[in-house]
Amino acid sequence: MLHYSRWKTMFIWLTVLVGIIVAMPNMFSDEQLERFPSFLPTSKVTLGLDLQGGSHIMLKLERDDIVKERLETTVGDIRAALREAGIRYTGLSGVGQQVQVRIVDASQVDAAREALRDITTPVNAGGLTGGTVQEVVIEDGEDGLLRLRLTDEGINYRVSSALTQSIEVVRRRVDELGTTEPLIQRQGDDRIIVQVPGLQDPQRLKALLNQTAKLSFRMVDTTMPVEEAINGRPPASSEVLYSADDPAVPYLVEKQVLVSGENLVDAQASFAQQTNEPVVTFRFDSRGAQRFAQATQQNVGRPFAIILDDQVISAPVIREPIVGGSGQISGNFTVEGANDLAVLLRAGALPATLTVVEERTVGPGLGQDSINAGITASIIGAIAVVVFMLGFYGSFGLMANIALTFNVVMILALLSLIGSTLTLPGIAGIVLTMGMAVDSNVLVYERIREEAKAGRSLVQAIETGFTKAFATIVDANLTTLIAAVVLFFLGSGPVRGFAVTLAIGIVTTVFTAFTLTRWLVATWYRWQRPKHLPKGIRTGIFDTQNIPFMSIRRFTFAIAGALSIASLVGFTTLGLNLGIDFTGGSIIEVKARQGNADIADLRSRLNELNLGEIQAQGFGDPSSVLIRVQAQEGGENAEQSALSAIRGEIEDQYEFRRVEVVGPSVSSELTETATLGVAAALFAILIYIWFRFEWQFAVGAIIATLHDVILTIGLFVFLGIEFNLTSIAAILTIIGYSLNDTVVVYDRMRENLRRYKKMPLDVVIDSSINQTLSRTVLTGTTTMLALAALYFFGGEVIASFTLAMLFGVLVGTFSSVYIAAPVLIAFKLRPETFQEEGKDELAAGKARA
Repeated sequence: MLHYSRWKTMFIWLTVLVGIIVAMPNMFSDEQLERFPSFLPTSKVTLGLDLQGGSHIMLKLERDDIVKERLETTVGDIRAALREAGIRYTGLSGVGQQVQVRIVDASQVDAAREALRDITTPVNAGGLTGGTVQEVVIEDGEDGLLRLRLTDEGINYRVSSALTQSIEVVRRRVDELGTTEPLIQRQGDDRIIVQVPGLQDPQRLKALLNQTAKLSFRMVDTTMPVEEAINGRPPASSEVLYSADDPAVPYLVEKQVLVSGENLVDAQASFAQQTNEPVVTFRFDSRGAQRFAQATQQNVGRPFAIILDDQVISAPVIREPIVGGSGQISGNFTVEGANDLAVLLRAGALPATLTVVEERTVGPGLGQDSINAGITASIIGAIAVVVFMLGFYGSFGLMANIALTFNVVMILALLSLIGSTLTLPGIAGIVLTMGMAVDSNVLVYERIREEAKAGRSLVQAIETGFTKAFATIVDANLTTLIAAVVLFFLGSGPVRGFAVTLAIGIVTTVFTAFTLTRWLVATWYRWQRPKHLPKGIRTGIFDTQNIPFMSIRRFTFAIAGALSIASLVGFTTLGLNLGIDFTGGSIIEVKARQGNADIADLRSRLNELNLGEIQAQGFGDPSSVLIRVQAQEGGENAEQSALSAIRGEIEDQYEFRRVEVVGPSVSSELTETATLGVAAALFAILIYIWFRFEWQFAVGAIIATLHDVILTIGLFVFLGIEFNLTSIAAILTIIGYSLNDTVVVYDRMRENLRRYKKMPLDVVIDSSINQTLSRTVLTGTTTMLALAALYFFGGEVIASFTLAMLFGVLVGTFSSVYIAAPVLIAFKLRPETFQEEGKDELAAGKARA
């Protein structure tokens, strides 16, 4: 019955109170939170980079660098081992992952294998497993030839170790910038994600992360003029390197490293006492100081080169031995350049090159604009939903609105509690949840109204309404939850933020509908003791409707089929306007520093850079422009060079508000992931509906869902809307919403098939659709009100996302009536199965009685 024990009431309101307390810090500034008592929570929802500004950079460890280094090391180890053993050899060389050497005396092959045993001995991989890794294997050839091969297992081990080391180096470099709460984490086998909120200078961050920063001190080879070495062949122990000056100056440098950057213990930017130019002072550890002193003592009067990443910074002449273990590096530095070099040297060298394969940067101005737009859209959407529910349900609508308010509070509380990041699509997820949250209340209220109309007393109608609506609500919300879970695991960044808020919203919606709303209705009943439903309920206007939906099913089928075929033809001929997430390239949002943007001049200046196809178009207000640059040949490094060229050309007149760069390797992965995501969501939902209903229902649901997906893709094709990762999020949400609607109708059909055993199938379907018509119209309207607020007030960034969602809600409502239902007739679904289930349930009920 509607009686709630004291402990149940306390549990419900204690949960709500905890939610309010946990969400409360989001209403205060950080300074105010510092004055809070220690026993109160102070954690806030973390704003995503698209809301607070900052940079998201994905770095890829270059595997080829690891292979090259291991190959050179192995060649050097073989040379040293054979010389130490006194074994004569020839033809020592390495290519790819293989080294070969020919032993001059074939009788010494076994001795050579023994000398190389340390190189081929498995190394301890460390970690919890304590296993070993075979890095090098040796194979015999003909005529004393030995082949040593670097194994893939060994390379993978080295890559993994280098990635772990790189993460620590990157963390030290980012920490040196003084940024707040940077996120640095491993992704996959060879990627590092760096997220730095509130960063004002992303170019400096990239410059710091891109450099390997391998510092070495080597002697300049004076035995041969450098021009002769360039034109001819340099000595085997030397190589030609160039300075970073413009024009670059060549130097003939010995390969032997006197002292490396690994021996540095400190590096600081300062000014030279004589010239007052920026320099970098350094200090060695005891071993480095000893080696540096020895090298300078032995080479007084000779020049030595200070080399950073194979570029000569400077090549001073040694005037006297340097025995103090410290020195300074000069090289036409700016103040910032000297600071950055000091940062790099203090943080240590990277074991391999890190390439920027994806970059997403949002300026703080755009982030604040997004926050304001999100808040405005949320308030307008909430007001529209609240007014709509009050208008149709009166006092019951007031209870639904109270539950909706606490629903949003609990979403914020859970986001704060789990430390999730709130993104702009995440705000869209909350607004969408507000629109869909009333669905549970509508289902319950309409059930109560039906039971009261059937002659039950009000208390029985309320109890039965909640009981019967429960299974429908769980079925309907689980399909959306499946789509959200798939989106979370296969999405990234803002898309994942949308999935999190949507999933949390579904959970809190079910909780508030079956605890808080039920408690409110029960309390209202105990206080008022009414005999009838409140007069404020105005959904009776749908009761007199007896629309023969199935009578025009062939006509609607034909229209839906024609539109689907047109969408598929457009998709195969015109194609989608794919965003950089799938094609690679760059998107740059800029804002004129003064006045309106001159798009024609901007387009002309950018075309002179010879970067391929460049599009420039207005974006929002007259001073903002969105620039699209095609993917560059030459991979990720070429993308970054193109971005630097664009910055150099227009940065003096335009503020860079948003930058997104996606390299070809990431774009191909995102394409594969998006395809798998949609397929996985459809498959998981098919399995669930097949389990809960008959196979005809599952097939009908999938056909209806495919119809919605195809028509939504058609919308993108014919309107030329950019198709990106948020579009995939929109499609998956449309799948969830469409199936939510379809499952509600199917659930009523299944109930009626058990009740009306001799009624024709098309009549049963028409009756079921008419009985759920009020819910279909009301839920669709509240969801569209919330989405409309997002579309008109949420800003340009998510406009295409919300437009696709609006369209999806319309076609999803259509397909649940005119596609999913007629499929049951086409597949000749008969009610015999449900009659047998009904008999079994009746027999079970009698047995219990």
